[in-house]
Amino acid sequence: MRFLHTMVRVEDIDHSLDFYVGKLGLVETRRIDHEKGRFTLIFLAARKDLERARADRAPEIELTHNWDPEKYTGGRNFGHLAYKVDNIYEYCQNLMDQNVVINRPPRDGRMAFIRSPDNISIEILQEGDALPLQEPWLSMENIGEW
Repeated sequence: MRFLHTMVRVEDIDHSLDFYVGKLGLVETRRIDHEKGRFTLIFLAARKDLERARADRAPEIELTHNWDPEKYTGGRNFGHLAYKVDNIYEYCQNLMDQNVVINRPPRDGRMAFIRSPDNISIEILQEGDALPLQEPWLSMENIGEW
């Protein structure tokens, strides 16, 4: 057995791609429009997984956009996506500079949580050991749910 992808339903492709590609830094690997089924599948991979994703079609996120309007609730029931980054403080600062709310700041130098436009919880983890504790992260409070 091997992991292939995680599917997340999205309401607005442009808004979701702005978040996942523009802000998180994922890369679109392929897109499939299903006319009969009336949906679009967009596959994304993290930059460090890009070569493997293109060769094996894994590991990826599959954004599913149903063409008929549908409101999705209960994103937290999904659980969360998780990504490792080289420097959690720099990565979170970059997200904040793009107006992404850090719901659970990396106070421990190791873990943070944000939410996608479709309310999917995303965990950001520090690659390797936790970074030394530092402000302003150390004093930041949680915001909303994560």
